[in-house]
Amino acid sequence: MELEAYARDALAFVEAHAHWAPYIAFILAFGESLAVLSLFFPATFVLIGLGPIIEAGGAPFLPVWAAAAGGAALGDALSYWVGHYFKDSARQAWPLRHYPDMLERGERFFHRFGSWSVFLGRFFGPLRAVVPLVAGMFAMPHVIFQMANVASAMLWAFVLLAPGAAAMKVLGW
Repeated sequence: MELEAYARDALAFVEAHAHWAPYIAFILAFGESLAVLSLFFPATFVLIGLGPIIEAGGAPFLPVWAAAAGGAALGDALSYWVGHYFKDSARQAWPLRHYPDMLERGERFFHRFGSWSVFLGRFFGPLRAVVPLVAGMFAMPHVIFQMANVASAMLWAFVLLAPGAAAMKVLGW
């Protein structure tokens, strides 16, 4: 399915079923943040489009934001544990073995920015799903990882959802 058609369908569903918005935001953010799955699950544009729809559809912002942040944090946490468990053998797992350059970019980013890479990586497309995996592979301390993970997930979800919701409120639509 083409990305544009996927986004249109997802947004139309949320528009028709605003009460499902927190669950949909959670699933989209989780899929967008989970290593490997995010390669096939580009949800950023749908989450951006969700902001105006939740405001126009009457869904409260806070639960949708919390669900998106929770989904993103859980996706990264799972990616971290996969990297922590499999270590270097994760490179040979499908589909990572088909994208060695992506993993190498994530490693360079991680080595350059250290613990900040988890926070910063959330805001850079392909790095979003690879940096937590790399952090686990290189045994980044779990507490530091989770602090960066949760803080970045909260900010990321807000940045994606709030502008559209605020614009709808300001315009009175």
